[in-house]
Amino acid sequence: MRYETINNFTLPKVGFGTWRIGGETFADRNSDERSMAAIRSALDVGYTHFDTAEFYAQGHAEEVLGQAIRASGVAREKILVTSKVWMSHLRYADVLTSCEASLRRLGLDYLDLYLIHWPSVGMNLADTFKGLNQLVREGKVRHLGVSNFNLKQLKTSVEQSETPLVTNQCSYCIPDWTVVKNGVLEYCQQNNILLTAYSPLKHRYVAGNKDLLAMAAQKGVTPQQLALAWLTSQKGVITIPMSFNPAHQLENLQAADIVLSAEEIEFLRRK
Repeated sequence: MRYETINNFTLPKVGFGTWRIGGETFADRNSDERSMAAIRSALDVGYTHFDTAEFYAQGHAEEVLGQAIRASGVAREKILVTSKVWMSHLRYADVLTSCEASLRRLGLDYLDLYLIHWPSVGMNLADTFKGLNQLVREGKVRHLGVSNFNLKQLKTSVEQSETPLVTNQCSYCIPDWTVVKNGVLEYCQQNNILLTAYSPLKHRYVAGNKDLLAMAAQKGVTPQQLALAWLTSQKGVITIPMSFNPAHQLENLQAADIVLSAEEIEFLRRK
C-alpha cells in the first residue's frame, strides 16, 4: 500500500467509502447484516481508512461502521475515520451538534478527519470554521477538510481553517475531469492538500473502454484496478471506492500497488 502524508497526517492511497452502507438516502435496517459483513471483510483484507457522513442513510451508516469497528477488535488508533457535516448544518452551533451526533453514532471519542460535505448557497464559511476550529481545539476532530468545493470556496476555507486543510473530496475518475478543468486539482497539488476522489469507478465506462481493457490485460490486472491505479499514481490523490464483494474489496486495495509509467498515465488521461 502506498500512502500520502500531509502535515504529519498519513492516509492510505485507497480507503473504503460507506455510501450504501446501512441504506442510501434513508436508513435500510434490513440491509444491516450485509452492511456489517462488508465492513468486516474490508477490515479483514486490510482497509484502515473509512469514509462516512451524517447524511448517509440518515446517520445509520455511521452506526453500522462504528458497530463493525468495535466488533472487529482492531485498536482505535489503527483505524482512520472520516465523517462529514451536511450542507444544512453549517452554522456554528449546528456544526458542533452534528459532530457530537456523529461521534455518538460511531461510538468514538474523536474523528480523524471531518469535512464539510457540500457547500450551501449563502453559507458563512467564517461561522462554519469557527465551529470546526473549536472541534479541533477540543480534540474531538484531528484534521479538517471540505468536499465538493470549487476553487474560490477552497481558497476561502484554507484562509478560515486554523490548521492546515487536509483534503477536498471530489468526484474524479478517468471520464470525469471537472477538478482538472476548474483548477481544483492543480491548486491542491501546489498547496499540499489531498484530492480525495470519490466515485472513482464508472463501471459501464470502464467495462466498455477497449483501450482500458487492452492495457489491463497486458498488465495482468482488472480494468477497475487500472482505473484506480491511474488515480493513485497521481501526486496528492487518494480514493475511496466501495464494494460489498470481498474479492473486489481486495482488488481495489491492491490497485494502490500498481505502478504506472508517466506514459501510461498520460495515455489513460486521454481516454
